Amino acid sequence: MLSKIEFKVNGRNTVFSGNPLTRLIDVLREDLGLTGVKEGCGEGECGACSVIKDGKLVTSCIIPVGAVNGSEIYTIEGIRDTEKGKCLVESFAEGGAVQCGFCIPGMVMAAYALLSENPHPTDEEIRKGISGNICRCTGYDLIVASIRLAADKGGDLWA
Repeated sequence: MLSKIEFKVNGRNTVFSGNPLTRLIDVLREDLGLTGVKEGCGEGECGACSVIKDGKLVTSCIIPVGAVNGSEIYTIEGIRDTEKGKCLVESFAEGGAVQCGFCIPGMVMAAYALLSENPHPTDEEIRKGISGNICRCTGYDLIVASIRLAADKGGDLWA
């Protein structure tokens, strides 16, 4: 069964014609070329495929594209050049939170969602905010410190 699914990706109107059960990650990566969205586990457990759907952090590997009809999706490609995105990316680099880089787009998306809702989180709130994202290289202390740095550097940017 083919369906026409309309949604916005990174501020642009998008139409997908196909099986509504196709995973969102596959549409983003294969049809739209947004390869910053990574597939790690394919089960929604690692966070590498994190995107923002209608203002909330979600894992795109477990969402069928039919579930995003009428939604607004943001990927790392859509936020990295914004003021907030630049602040996060620079803070991750400055704080030494990037090694292999596989998890970083998802971590940045989680941090973006967190700071957009809570501009001045405690370290415990940061850890909770990224709890659905796994990093095997850097370790969480540097990531938490980098998100704290982004919150401090960003000031009113996140308010």
